[in-house]
Amino acid sequence: MLTLATSGFGLVAALAWNSAIQQIVKDFIEPRIPGSGILSQVIYALIVTFLAVFITYQLSRLSSRVHHPR
Repeated sequence: MLTLATSGFGLVAALAWNSAIQQIVKDFIEPRIPGSGILSQVIYALIVTFLAVFITYQLSRLSSRVHHPR
């Protein structure tokens, strides 16, 4: 039950960040670069990829510390 609840909250948080990042790209990138529709999508994908890798790496380190204390 705990895993299910955590996964549900994680999905909601991911969707909220998804909307926030899309809005940031739309408000700050598209107005500054005319005709940047595809470029905006690439920038968005890069931001999301970076965040996913960074968060996964940090969680892996945390898990390693919890399961194998020094």
